[in-house]
Amino acid sequence: MSGPVIGIVGFVICVALIFARVPVAVAMGMVGAVGYGTLSGWESLAFVLGKAPFDAVFPYDLSVVPLFVMMGVFAGHAGLSRSLYNFVAAFVGHFRGGLALATIGACALFGAICGSSIATAATLGRVALPEMRRHHYSDSLASASIAAGGTLGVMIPPSILFVIYGLMTEQSIGKLFTSGIFPGIAGMLLYMGAVQWTTWRDPAAGPAGPKVKFAQKLESLREVWKVALLFGVVLGGMNVGWFSPTEAAAVGAFGAVVLAIMSGQLDRKTLFECMRETTTTSGMIFMIVIGASIFNFFLETTGFTQGAMDYIQGLGWNRWLVMAALMLFYIILGCFLDSVSMILLTIGPVYPLVTALAFDPIWFGVMLVTVAEIGMITPPVGMNLFVLQAVSKLQMQTITRGILPFVIVDCVRLLLLSLFPAIATWLPSQML
Repeated sequence: MSGPVIGIVGFVICVALIFARVPVAVAMGMVGAVGYGTLSGWESLAFVLGKAPFDAVFPYDLSVVPLFVMMGVFAGHAGLSRSLYNFVAAFVGHFRGGLALATIGACALFGAICGSSIATAATLGRVALPEMRRHHYSDSLASASIAAGGTLGVMIPPSILFVIYGLMTEQSIGKLFTSGIFPGIAGMLLYMGAVQWTTWRDPAAGPAGPKVKFAQKLESLREVWKVALLFGVVLGGMNVGWFSPTEAAAVGAFGAVVLAIMSGQLDRKTLFECMRETTTTSGMIFMIVIGASIFNFFLETTGFTQGAMDYIQGLGWNRWLVMAALMLFYIILGCFLDSVSMILLTIGPVYPLVTALAFDPIWFGVMLVTVAEIGMITPPVGMNLFVLQAVSKLQMQTITRGILPFVIVDCVRLLLLSLFPAIATWLPSQML
């Protein structure tokens, strides 16, 4: 059996173990270790197992992950999500489907200080879902708008997925963050279009709410200055060169803690819960990074990456046809894997192919995060769907019934990014 074939077999076994509910980090690490030991000898494996975990978590830039996770956790407990939702609802809540539009807008704004899709969906689910139910919105539209809007948390910076992609591919995290701004705004507008289309077909799904007085709009505006300040300092500071992404993460985490204290929400119990959540989430990500590192050692040894590149180039396909096939592969894979695992499992063999075809790595990072967003809202393993089910206690069938328009507009966004790559690449090119 040739090396590339062994690599394919190992990849299939790894995915099968994940489907069998073996933890992702364990599945990748176990297949990588056994495969590498079989091919290169068990003494070589002992060296790799001693070296790979340290090398995987040693990079200084990786400290961005727990800091941005901490920033999102403390921001959520500071009650910023409710103030963001009230702010957007005050301006658009009186339109048909207005509260669903407000939910998507609030998700986009909260994503700017969170960086996590799951955290965004869970936080806004607790705030927005009761309000939409109170105003007689259909459960399918209400839950689908939260699930889809939550995915904006991994596109609009700061984004944990951009951090992981940047570290794995040695691309600038600051440029990746900046590249997600316009695609994130486009995603928000397209999701709002999906809400409008749904309520046009069925006006009863999202009835218009009462108009809010101008004084109440000003009051809601005053409540969100904290979010605007935190986002402006973190992202603006990176863009003008005041500090690096790692320093920006530290500033953001400190700012979120200060805002939580100012809100009066940070008692001893909440502080412990925030630190526990930060530690648990960061530890999970680091374990997956270590497992992916060992797995990639195995794939490199088999020659799978080079073999795949040679095979695809031998087909003589147009590079855009190859990219379309990659996007379809990721959309299908996202139906079964969470986004972090999907990227870490595949980026080793896929990234060299993408660069060999002369695609911009920053642009591809945006495309990759976009298909990861689609995976978060597609059954059977769309993580945001499970989050909404846990928050709302609705049947999964009810939630998935309203998700199709949002998946369609995400595919439209992929098409727009392909036709107009400058949506993702122009702003990073202007960075200092």
